[in-house]
Amino acid sequence: MKFGSVENPDLVDFNLPADVPETKRILSTNKDGLSKIYVGCAKWNRQDLKGFYPRGTKDELAYYATQFNSIELNATFYRVFPNEQSVKWSQKTPEDFKFFPKVPQSISHFQRLSNCETLVAEYCDSIAGFGNKLGMPFLQMPDNFAPKNWDTFEQFILSWPTGIPLAVELRHTDWYNNKENSSKLYELLESNKIANIITDTAGRRDLLHMRLTSPFAFVRYVGANHPSDYKRLNDWVNRVKQWKAQGLKELYFFVHQNLEEESPLLSAHFIEQLNKELGSSVRGPNMIA
Repeated sequence: MKFGSVENPDLVDFNLPADVPETKRILSTNKDGLSKIYVGCAKWNRQDLKGFYPRGTKDELAYYATQFNSIELNATFYRVFPNEQSVKWSQKTPEDFKFFPKVPQSISHFQRLSNCETLVAEYCDSIAGFGNKLGMPFLQMPDNFAPKNWDTFEQFILSWPTGIPLAVELRHTDWYNNKENSSKLYELLESNKIANIITDTAGRRDLLHMRLTSPFAFVRYVGANHPSDYKRLNDWVNRVKQWKAQGLKELYFFVHQNLEEESPLLSAHFIEQLNKELGSSVRGPNMIA
């Protein structure tokens, strides 16, 4: 994942921003505690995750699902798979496994959320094949989709199919650094129970907004292939621990790298530290950094 990469990570302030009061308010609405934690990578391809698969592995997804409990499924960004394919993928994974499929670029980047009712219906039919293994689908908009596109964005959110969860990642900086824009955005997402994705990447610290709009935290973490990656993950463990105390209901945390082959290693470290600090038992690979 090249988004937000920088030439010299040493020049970046990687400290997590403080939480905003609204996040604590949102979390306080959940009285049932932290019920589910999902941590994984973005892909299961052997070519991307070099060195992760034992020699002789014939089914990469089946093996991956023994090591992790979830996948941020970026493959669905590039095409809408037949419902039958989602069923086949689902059948290869344990009962507790979840898929978090990205909304196709045909909707987000080509149509830019306009006149895409048929495309949304096709996508929803496709991911229905995951059955109870469907996690939270997520929408990622291009950098140039700005607050000037508010009417289109609002209509899309309001027309999103009832019963299918959704998380949103917006990348134009004016969604977050303009108070009027951000207030409208947060109100819309909150009222429609849409998760506001937090993206932690070196070159776009403005997307590390720390503003949750539901008691579900969806975090996309991008390592910099730098020693600081591990400290950054430790900081995230502490933040999740704080959110748990405030009422976090579910955590979805997906690890990327500029060079994806290191993603399983970072994920394993995060899971180990998270289990240690929270007393959880999230499944993760036994890898030594």
